[in-house]
Amino acid sequence: ATTHRLFCRKETDRAKAKEKKKKDPSQLKEREVTKYPSCLFFQYNTQLGPPYHILVDTNFINFSIKAKLDIVQSMMDCLYAKCIPYITDCVMAEIEKLGMKYRVALRIAKDPRFERLPCTHKGTYADDCLVQRVTQHKCYILATVDRDLKRRVRKIPGVPIMYISNHRYNIERMPDDYGAPRF
Repeated sequence: ATTHRLFCRKETDRAKAKEKKKKDPSQLKEREVTKYPSCLFFQYNTQLGPPYHILVDTNFINFSIKAKLDIVQSMMDCLYAKCIPYITDCVMAEIEKLGMKYRVALRIAKDPRFERLPCTHKGTYADDCLVQRVTQHKCYILATVDRDLKRRVRKIPGVPIMYISNHRYNIERMPDDYGAPRF
């Protein structure tokens, strides 16, 4: 009797599956489309404007030290406007984990001109934290030299990337009206 009941249940499940497949072809098809914020209506993000909020990655600080660049001043030279560098708790933890060799980077990160952003998530993986923050709030520019992180952020529309090339800061995916000329 139990096998008969299971067999009947399977037949009814198959019948329901066929009913679901047979839909009216004249009916409009519904698709799931991701919603974009209104600031991305034009080609570039319209929320970006002076003063610029710049999320800084660990390796950006290290490479700035190597290139002997003052971070805040070089950002201003790049964008011709006031820039506020932001450091998340994850990036700070990453710098602290690097040890004594990177104590100069830690001292720069604790500079009072840098704003601290508290993290509420678990773990201290800075790349995920930065990508999540940039996706949620489209008001940030991401400063990084990391290729993988740049590749991840390029998939997110409306987020400019600041990087180091030729001993100066450069920016990509930003309108040409803002900042210094590109090279």
